[in-house]
Amino acid sequence: MVVFFSARLSSPSPCLLRRPQNRCSEKKKKKMNEFAAAAPSCRNVLLPGGALNFRRCPINLIPKWQCNISRLGKRQKRNMKVEAQMVNPSTYSSRISTDISLYEIPGASFDQYLEDKPRVFKAIFPDKRRSNQLNEDEWRVHMLPIEFLFLTVSPVIDMRLRCKSSGTEYPPGVPQDISKVLQLDIIRWELQGLDEMLKPSQFSLGVKGALYPDRRGPRCRLRGQLNMSISFVLPPMLGLVPEDIRRDVAESVLKRLVENMKDKVNSSLISDYNEFKRERPKALA
Repeated sequence: MVVFFSARLSSPSPCLLRRPQNRCSEKKKKKMNEFAAAAPSCRNVLLPGGALNFRRCPINLIPKWQCNISRLGKRQKRNMKVEAQMVNPSTYSSRISTDISLYEIPGASFDQYLEDKPRVFKAIFPDKRRSNQLNEDEWRVHMLPIEFLFLTVSPVIDMRLRCKSSGTEYPPGVPQDISKVLQLDIIRWELQGLDEMLKPSQFSLGVKGALYPDRRGPRCRLRGQLNMSISFVLPPMLGLVPEDIRRDVAESVLKRLVENMKDKVNSSLISDYNEFKRERPKALA
């Protein structure tokens, strides 16, 4: 016996379509959950303790912006270097005075002797190999090497000598009724013998002196004063030297310089003036 079955095609039942949709949505939710679990949250990436966490979430910048950021970093480093060099310079000074008897004779006064500035300069700086005259009032002097801390420097200075009289533009401390004053100034300087890394970023030298005969008392006296000061910023290699050590060394160097100048005035200059007194009568005759 044969049995025939027949089936009529019709639109699918809603129940049959709903089941595949549920399966698809479940798969999507599962994938989204897995992705959410694997990916770091925005809070953890951007605000871990209140700062950006670029290590966990690297950012690839456009080359143009990378270049600008690197340039900005260089500028910031350069600015930091300039600010580090803006240090107040250290300043040290020394002062010395002289007061000795001076014997004059008619026709060969000390005023006349001061008028011969090349002779006066030669008496104070007798070494011709280390000095030369630049013009009527100025000389260049190559000083002997000076040791300062771990450095040895050879200063080159330009010195100016001028005679002033009648109380006109006298240096401070010189009485106005003095007949004549020889004024000494350092107007230019250069430090030689230092490596570029050891040169101070700032350096200034100030020297002012005055020499004059004082006839206001019962006997004539030779009086003088000399003020010397230096100001500098040490290079970074020597910046760690304590301030008290720097001060002791600087003041010791200045003291030796001004005492050396005083000795030349008290000995060499007076000796040359005595020679001037012996020569003067012969010249007048």
